[in-house]
Amino acid sequence: MGLRENAAAAAGRTLTEGEQAADETAPEQFAPAPDPMADYEPGDDDPEMVPVHVAWLRVRREIRAIAKGELYNQSGTRFNFRGVDTVVNVFGPVTLKHGVHVMPTEVTATYGEKTTKNGGKMRECSVLVTWTIMGPKGDTLTLQTMGEALDTADKSTTKAQSVALRTLLLSFGLTPTHDTDPDADRHERGADPIRPAVSYVDEVCDPRTSAGRLRQIHHELKTTRQLGALVTNEVGEEEPIGDLVVRLGKERAAGGGQ
Repeated sequence: MGLRENAAAAAGRTLTEGEQAADETAPEQFAPAPDPMADYEPGDDDPEMVPVHVAWLRVRREIRAIAKGELYNQSGTRFNFRGVDTVVNVFGPVTLKHGVHVMPTEVTATYGEKTTKNGGKMRECSVLVTWTIMGPKGDTLTLQTMGEALDTADKSTTKAQSVALRTLLLSFGLTPTHDTDPDADRHERGADPIRPAVSYVDEVCDPRTSAGRLRQIHHELKTTRQLGALVTNEVGEEEPIGDLVVRLGKERAAGGGQ
C-alpha cells in the first residue's frame, strides 16, 4: 500500500481511478540519490579509488622533503626559506597523480595598516582559511590554517592566502627540509679562569663584607684548592687566605654580622 492509499484509508475513503494512476506513475519518494561513482572504472591514468587519508599518505611518500632553497636578503636580514611557488610546484603534480583536491572553502580576512620606517603606508592582511581536502572517492578532510602579509598596493589578501596554502601543505604534509639539525653541532664551553686568591683579600678585609659572604668565599677557595695560598692580611703579615677568612668570619659572626 502506497502513501496515497494510506492517507485515503486514514480519511475513511478509497482512491479514485485517477489518483491510483497518478500514484502508480509518481516517482518513488525518499529514494536514496544514486551514487555517481557507483559504475566508475578507473582508467590507466586515473588514481586508485582509495579513501582520502590513504591518498594523502601516498602524496607524502612521494614528496619526502622540500629544501629551503630560496634566499631572503634585504635590509640586513638574511635567511633561507621555502616559497609558496616552490611548494605548490612540488605538491601540484603529486596530488593530481593521486586524485587529491585541495580547495579553499571559506576565507575570513581582517585588515590593518602599518607604517614603514620611511613613513610609507602598507596594508596588512590576516586570513583564516578553511580547506577541504578531497580524495579520489569524494570523501573529504577539513583543515584550517592562517596567513599574514603586508603590501603597499592591493595584493596583501592574495599574499596572505598564499602563505596559508604553503602552511597547509608543509604542516599537513609534515614536509621536512633535510637540512642539518641546529642541535647537531655541539660546542663545549671552556673552563672559566680561576680567580686568584690574592684578588679576594680586599673583599675579605673590608668590614662591610658579611659573614655569609665570607663563607661563600671560603667555599670558592676550597673548590679551587687555594685555601693555603699566602696573602698579606689586614695588619701587613702573611697568612694563608683560608685562615684569614675563617678568623675574620668568626669575628664578624661574634659581632652580629650576617
